[in-house]
Amino acid sequence: MNPIPKPALVLHPRNRHQGRYDFEALTSNSPQLSAFVIANPYGEPSIDFANPAAVQALNRALLKTHYGVEHWDIPKGYLCPPIPGRADYIHYLADLLADSNGGTIPRGPAVRVLDIGIGANAIYPLIGHAEYGWRFLGSDIDPVALASAKSIIESNGGLADAIELRRQKSADHILLGVVNAGDRFDLTVCNPPFHASGYEARNSSERKWRGLGKTRPGSKSPTLNFGGVGTELWCEGGEALFIRRLVQESREVYDQVYWFSTLVSKESNLPEVLRVLKKVGAPFVRTVEMAQGQKKSRYVAWSFLHASAQRAWHEQSR
Repeated sequence: MNPIPKPALVLHPRNRHQGRYDFEALTSNSPQLSAFVIANPYGEPSIDFANPAAVQALNRALLKTHYGVEHWDIPKGYLCPPIPGRADYIHYLADLLADSNGGTIPRGPAVRVLDIGIGANAIYPLIGHAEYGWRFLGSDIDPVALASAKSIIESNGGLADAIELRRQKSADHILLGVVNAGDRFDLTVCNPPFHASGYEARNSSERKWRGLGKTRPGSKSPTLNFGGVGTELWCEGGEALFIRRLVQESREVYDQVYWFSTLVSKESNLPEVLRVLKKVGAPFVRTVEMAQGQKKSRYVAWSFLHASAQRAWHEQSR
């Protein structure tokens, strides 16, 4: 296994969101954002990141300005992801593919990516297709999330051929029932449910609200600024169990995916993830740390393809 590199101090070099947001450009491209722009304590333009509507308006402006997404919306309460961090994951995965491709990032629709849990926002396919021209299959167990993702795809010309959707019908499976015979994916991306229960998710939400200096008197269910419902935020056993199941199922479709990957938000879960990967016999494992300001995260990638299988994969992809 490769040693864990030290975390980056800044976003990935190809990430479009270096430095402060350019609110002049963002509001010019998306005038709706103007209603939410305020001055921070230093007199600089910003938004109230504790306001879900403001965060959603910012995301809409970022997607339009940087990724050409003209129409983007999500149902009330669904996860509204921080785009710079999501973009980092995509760029680091592009580097992973380059390592397996003679140092050159493979681009275009020949590269197929499985987004496990595409959610209502479809953020990874939107960024990955805009940046690298990759083709995506997005899976989810939530029909409302899939309907939202479908609406985003249909509202933006050119995405119908780039993003396919498939429902996971079984709560007991992640890959099985989604990866069909004959499917081949160069990558999987996954942002697992973070919490082990709805109670844990609510407590975390309350702590984050307090950290933002906000209180919601009388509210029994605080709304997190980035939203999130049900399967987006929690599953039985939390992130650790979800990733363990993902790793175990990956062994069943080992020759249909070049690189499996998943975010591991809780650093304390990393040793268990690496232990399970060793147990299933994954010969190639990478752990890549990422940082966005003070927030640190990482992804783990693994492959079951030995040298001869890698050569055959690349020959078939040409």
